[in-house]
Amino acid sequence: MADINVGIAFAAGLASFISPCCLPLYPSYLSIITGMSVNELKTEQNRKEVRRRTLTHTLAFILGFSAVYYSLGWGAGIFGEIFIEYQDLIRQLSALLIILMGLMLAGIFQPKFLMKDRKFDFKSKPTGYIGTFLFGIGFAAGWSPCVGPILMAIIALAATEPGTWFPLITAYSLGFAVPFFILAFFIGSTRWILKYSSTIMKIGGVLMILMGILLFTNQMFRITIWLQSLTPEWLKF
Repeated sequence: MADINVGIAFAAGLASFISPCCLPLYPSYLSIITGMSVNELKTEQNRKEVRRRTLTHTLAFILGFSAVYYSLGWGAGIFGEIFIEYQDLIRQLSALLIILMGLMLAGIFQPKFLMKDRKFDFKSKPTGYIGTFLFGIGFAAGWSPCVGPILMAIIALAATEPGTWFPLITAYSLGFAVPFFILAFFIGSTRWILKYSSTIMKIGGVLMILMGILLFTNQMFRITIWLQSLTPEWLKF
């Protein structure tokens, strides 16, 4: 089951990146963290230097937001360990939170106070890699109606099983970081993803609701059974 949850966390990180709250702003994020305009990032001149600068600053940005995610995951893990005797209650409350966040992503339940972006206003940032790292922290410390519910669901999942927070947060961070890193090579190639991002969010919301129901009823093992049924015999051990 732990492996299944890690896979879910990675997919959640990927969904966070391609969400309508994040992907459309991706060129702007790159522009801020590198200190270069979008046109400069796309130019063919000095391509090698532009790519080096983009990738190194992207790495610093990723380390910044990962630091916040690990802190939140660690806190959830500590909470789960302290109150381990109430593990069933924590599991059920976490499941209800995941269902609530799924309803938000699916567009069924959208409370006004959670549907607003709350981020640090970084019109400019301190220069250098430390500045980029701090920008990553500020990015992760904010709230958006797309990324926030997904991250909360992963943190809630980490609280239900003490000792799992580290692989879950690592998988979530990688799910967000890998496409962020890859698209640094192809900054002008995000339009086709944007076309389907809203639909992907709604599908993700429905899947979160189903996962929350399974978690609440302590039936998460059924995901393992279902995946086993889809796995070819030659891949089974």
